[in-house]
Amino acid sequence: MVQEKKLVQDVSGWLRVYDDGSVDRTWTGPPEVKFMAEPVSPHDQFIDGIATRDVTIDQNSGLRARIYLPEEENPKFPIILHFHGGGFCISQADWFMYYQFYTRLAKSIPAIVVSVYLRPAPENKLPAACDDGYAALLWLKSLSKGESNEPWLNTHGDFNRVFLIGDSSGGNVVHEVATRSGFIDLNPLRLAGAIPIHPGFVRAQRSKSELEQPESPFLTLDMVDKFLALALPKGCTKDHPITCPMGSFAPPIETLNLPPLMYCVAEKDMIKDTEMEYYELLKKGNKDVELFISTEMGHSFYLNKTAIDTDPVTAAQTSELIEGIKVFINKH
Repeated sequence: MVQEKKLVQDVSGWLRVYDDGSVDRTWTGPPEVKFMAEPVSPHDQFIDGIATRDVTIDQNSGLRARIYLPEEENPKFPIILHFHGGGFCISQADWFMYYQFYTRLAKSIPAIVVSVYLRPAPENKLPAACDDGYAALLWLKSLSKGESNEPWLNTHGDFNRVFLIGDSSGGNVVHEVATRSGFIDLNPLRLAGAIPIHPGFVRAQRSKSELEQPESPFLTLDMVDKFLALALPKGCTKDHPITCPMGSFAPPIETLNLPPLMYCVAEKDMIKDTEMEYYELLKKGNKDVELFISTEMGHSFYLNKTAIDTDPVTAAQTSELIEGIKVFINKH
């Protein structure tokens, strides 16, 4: 007799975990937003000014990345190393929501974007995603030294202008990778800047904004609590240094050798209060940080293609965010 597996965790339509340890990431929420979580196939030929390809970074681990190459004539492009969001538990580098934004960003700057396929929790608990992000940076270093080769990057990439960028939990990965990189010699690669966008910085204790700001499909209290419980090492709370770099378990900010930061916050983000705590910590530690606030917007609004296409305010704020990133990268 086959015993039926039992559901032990269900997270806001995004993910279900069963008692046998299996995980189902089939979207079960409103069908009209399902397309944003659909994979987009890579295309070596240029479509709307961008070509994409998937490459394997590490043959042993199978770690992969998606590369976006602009068609524009340019001797060398800055390189943006991207870490996707999803509470460490869901989403992939090839999802449409990232494709629509990062093709646009790559074309607007122009820059090469390298988006890492981060291993998801709960199968791979933290610091797995951070390890993957760091491995991708070390891979770029190996390319810059000529120890390995990736034609698009070696031909078109400027390894003297490498930037980290991450959405939501990917912003946490940005902080962690930037922190680790400060303790090693990256030469001849230069980490020119870091851009955490609406990072998942929280505390075990609820913040005022968590209690007062509206939920969205991209962030609910259910997602904050359950995703992080699934992702964090056994026995850890949200006060863990990866999710709370401003907490007492994290290393003092003044001991970190961080690159210049463009720190992006949305005015109506549910976790805005704890995100701002991190910003204040950076300022107190005399770090080079620029604050960029998107007014009237919620968490990861710029990934919502439907809102961009139907709401002029979201469209305008998305354009402003892209322009802000472009100015920051051109400055560094």
